Amino acid sequence: MPDKLFYPVMAAVALIMIALSLVWPQGIGSRSPAPFGKAVELPDVVRMERDRATREANKQAETARLAAEKAALKATEAQTAADPAAAQ
Repeated sequence: MPDKLFYPVMAAVALIMIALSLVWPQGIGSRSPAPFGKAVELPDVVRMERDRATREANKQAETARLAAEKAALKATEAQTAADPAAAQ
C-alpha cells in the first residue's frame, strides 16, 4: 500500500476514534462529559421513593404546624379568659 494513501487513511481513522471516545460513555455506567453526555435519569423506583419521602416530610411538617397553631390558640384563649377574671 502506498504511503500517500496509508497515512491519510490512518489519520482519518485516528480522528474518528478520538471523536468516538469523546461521546462514548466512560467506564461502566459513567456518563460522558457535559457537552456530549446526557442527563442522568433516575429509575422510576428511586424517583417514587424520593417523592414518597418528600410527601411524608411535608405531611409531618403540616401536622406539626397545625399542632403549634392549636397550642397557640389555646394559650391565647386561656390568657383571654384569665384577663377578664383578673379585671373584675
